[in-house]
Amino acid sequence: MTEIHKIIASVKNALDSGAPALDHADTANHAMPVAPSAHRAELATAFARELEAVGGVFLGILTPAAMTIRIVTLARELDAKTVAIGQGLNVDMGAIGEALERAEHKIVRTLPVADIERVAMRSRVAGAELGIAEADFAIASTGTLAVVSTDSRPSSLTLLPPASLVIVQIDRVVANLAEVLAAMGPNGVAAHRLTLITGPSRTADIEKRIVLGVHGPKSLHVVVVWPDND
Repeated sequence: MTEIHKIIASVKNALDSGAPALDHADTANHAMPVAPSAHRAELATAFARELEAVGGVFLGILTPAAMTIRIVTLARELDAKTVAIGQGLNVDMGAIGEALERAEHKIVRTLPVADIERVAMRSRVAGAELGIAEADFAIASTGTLAVVSTDSRPSSLTLLPPASLVIVQIDRVVANLAEVLAAMGPNGVAAHRLTLITGPSRTADIEKRIVLGVHGPKSLHVVVVWPDND
């Protein structure tokens, strides 16, 4: 059994067994329940701290409108003439693309294509200075992003452009990898390509000096979205 399947099996066993109920006499020794919004903010704060510890840049917890403005500003700061954008899960990537186009950035949209056109699409993504993707989850304990690849959200978005921007919803910030695997389930993990991103690309040379961007993005920026209606 591989390590990943051991992890999946342990998570499944934990879910099947359920958490033990608290004895009434013990309730006084436990903290009062935390409001969901406060818990989300706590997880996002922990994620931001760990992300920056591994060299990532946290752009903040923003509303959808503020996020779009910040993305356009980032593209300008990076002098990204071309931006590659994938399909979103919950984020309106179309609106982001239109805002970038109004700011005179060229947009490469990753749409499902025939196998014969896939190489050309990958080449266009590689030619962009900035790639934008929405993550399925963010892991607070390690500052890691978990992204499931699809035809309209290929892994090339987070691997090929020299700068990467990843968007994640506040309710998708979880405590650890076990929660990601539990949410996806064994079948989901087995059926999809899951990319785990912890900071920008880092490579050590023969003298053990760390070099950024040799085998992936040199910079990683992350924004957490807090919906207006939440």
